[in-house]
Amino acid sequence: MSKSSNLRLLVLIALFIALVAVATMVINVPMVATQGFINVGDTVIFLSALLMGPRVGALAGGLGSALADLLLGYTHWAPWTLLIKALEGYIAAVLGYRLYRQSKKISARVIGALIVSALWMVLGYYIVGGLMVGFKTALASVPGNLIQGLGSVILALPLLHAFRNMRL
Repeated sequence: MSKSSNLRLLVLIALFIALVAVATMVINVPMVATQGFINVGDTVIFLSALLMGPRVGALAGGLGSALADLLLGYTHWAPWTLLIKALEGYIAAVLGYRLYRQSKKISARVIGALIVSALWMVLGYYIVGGLMVGFKTALASVPGNLIQGLGSVILALPLLHAFRNMRL
């Protein structure tokens, strides 16, 4: 890779990290039981994963979401968010990036990749929440996280369609 290609990639990674953080922070609904919140940052994680691949999906998902946790005062979640959201972006990209980039279409398999990724996020937060506040209490976060994940899948679809011909 040339220096300009490396710089371009670095700028795109930073941009997606910032976009994930902003999307996470702009719309967030606190969940009192688990001391977490519902947000739309996953939408941008899905965009970064399908437009840029596993490395960018993982970096944007993990770092952008953890940064939002830190800035919003959810510091107790930040290390876990880093791991959960990085894996969410990675899973979405590993399962859907090539499919989406080759056809530039949102197929059932691409949607399936995003759903699997979102379900990982729900499971990850349930497990960590269970360890932090007890599994019975953490169960209260599952419906909100399902809404967040599946809602983000739905929000990502028209955005992916709009950006399908963008050269990144």
